[in-house]
Amino acid sequence: MRRTTGKSHCPINFGLEAFGDPWALLVVRDIVYFGKHTFKEFLASEEAVAPSVLAARLARLDADGILDRTPDPTDARRVVYNLTEAGLGLIPILLEIANWSASIDPETDAPPEWIAAVRRDETTMTDLIVRTVRNGGSIFVGADSVVASLTQPATTQ
Repeated sequence: MRRTTGKSHCPINFGLEAFGDPWALLVVRDIVYFGKHTFKEFLASEEAVAPSVLAARLARLDADGILDRTPDPTDARRVVYNLTEAGLGLIPILLEIANWSASIDPETDAPPEWIAAVRRDETTMTDLIVRTVRNGGSIFVGADSVVASLTQPATTQ
């Protein structure tokens, strides 16, 4: 990832240049929390981003090394977006934003049990989420989701 401007060498400015607009973080959120990976899936998010804005954000996140854009193995006409290692590094930031927002917003959609689980052991949960997303899973969606792994009974060997 490289700087796009020479305005400042402040690390917060650098981060904001890379992922500071709402649409960029919402794309990352959709991958991490909901397992979305295609343009059509991102476009269906409730925030209703315009297709041109979404296309620009996906291109920028790919160019900045936060997303990896690859052909869909099941349909060569589509592309799939996954987080790079740099993108996976944004997971703790997303968790902090969600934690802060859940404590401030009385109408949050965040499940209280989920927020409590992250607050109990943030390091362990962050590691679990990163591993799950790196392997194609998400926090809330699918049999291989973080929530599913937390609700499965432990197996003994």
